[in-house]
Amino acid sequence: MDAQASQSRSTVLWLAFFAAAGLALAATGLLQRRSASALPSGAIARVNGSVIDAESYERLIVALASDRRGELTDADRRRVLDRMIEEELLVQRALELGLARVDRRVRADLVSAVIASVTADAERRTPTDADLRALYDAEPEFFARPGRLRVRQIFFRVRSPDDVDAASARAEAATRRLAAGEAFEEVARALGDEPIVPIPDAPLPATKLQEYLGPSATRVALASDGSSPSAPVRSGTGFHILDVREREPRVIPPFDAIRDRLRAEWTRREGERALRAYLDELRARADLVVAPGVP
Repeated sequence: MDAQASQSRSTVLWLAFFAAAGLALAATGLLQRRSASALPSGAIARVNGSVIDAESYERLIVALASDRRGELTDADRRRVLDRMIEEELLVQRALELGLARVDRRVRADLVSAVIASVTADAERRTPTDADLRALYDAEPEFFARPGRLRVRQIFFRVRSPDDVDAASARAEAATRRLAAGEAFEEVARALGDEPIVPIPDAPLPATKLQEYLGPSATRVALASDGSSPSAPVRSGTGFHILDVREREPRVIPPFDAIRDRLRAEWTRREGERALRAYLDELRARADLVVAPGVP
């Protein structure tokens, strides 16, 4: 690789580093646009009126030093500033070209940056016990643990359309033998097939049970009173006879047991509230026209 190609590759790598860091800096408003002829206090450079703060520069110096795990030279520090200037030039050119409006990836990055800046302060707040208790008391059902079922099955596999009649006949025969009082395990050994994925012998919520049985069989299990095995249920993989052995009711956990979950949910909602208020303010200030007849 010749010297010019090596220098070009180095420039691209440096710009990639600062592009990743620059989004975070832009989201916090560290890159500001001003038009004064002299650099204002706290500025390290100005690019076509856009001021680069010394604070943002120092943050990148610290980040690069941490990445390098060593002291930076004056040349390194100058390269940091040069790359920040070049990044700003590229950002300005992108705006001139209208990429913020026509490039979906650029638009998505800008939206994400603004959302992050709007929600950051709200999400940094630490909720009090009173805040968490108010959330817990207001929406206990939201934090409820769903009911769980312990289910066993006799499975009759269907590998192709030619297997349907034979598998259905075995399932009906198994139903008759169970109704006659034969043990579930004996009927399963005599007539059933090995399940594709055996159901764990433990209480499972409906969402987890569905991973083993599919939606149709899971609905039958949920509706069962557990007094007797179900009739054969057709699924995408075969037939199932289900036996609900245990049913645990829905439980609302104690406050102290879900304090971390409450805190996370409270923080998420605070961010959502801050964003909603910000969007409402933007809409109120906007000159917004919607075509007639649009819902």
